[in-house]
Amino acid sequence: MGLSSTASSDMSAAHYRTHKIFLLSNYILLGAASSCIFLTLSLRLIPSAIGFLLILLQALTIAGAISGCAAANSTSNKWYGTHMVATVLTAILQGAVAILVFSRTSEFLLGGLRSYVRVDDGEIILRMVGGLGVAIFCLEWVVLALAFVLRYYAYVDGDCGRRNAKVQSDEEMKNWPWPFQV
Repeated sequence: MGLSSTASSDMSAAHYRTHKIFLLSNYILLGAASSCIFLTLSLRLIPSAIGFLLILLQALTIAGAISGCAAANSTSNKWYGTHMVATVLTAILQGAVAILVFSRTSEFLLGGLRSYVRVDDGEIILRMVGGLGVAIFCLEWVVLALAFVLRYYAYVDGDCGRRNAKVQSDEEMKNWPWPFQV
């Protein structure tokens, strides 16, 4: 019932296409989160706790995207649950950070962050981080929607196979010499 990466003859064209879009979205998410880490590092925020938390948020986003790729290539439900939890948490946190960055850029840069970069350059870099945060936020919700669609396709594909097997087994049962026919 998991998400499978093999394009078998049982997989519909829509399921295969959705699977590829899901993987592409996760790869784009990986690239955007990596870019956010490099932008945050360019602010030279390592001595501050908030800078460390920003980098940790991006690392959590990367972990969620990696678990999404693993969920797409796995047949177990473990990776699917991990991916959903990580994606929802990072989406909420990314949205909150993006709002904070855009609404209070100068206070955020001067108050909580101890950056060694000029204030003008720091504001531009921080707004770029906020813009990527908004893009990541939107992309994570797209990934969540695609994961639900893939889960639905996996359920339908698996359910149809079980239904056909049940019909076939019921027909075989009718041919047996039972005293009570079902």
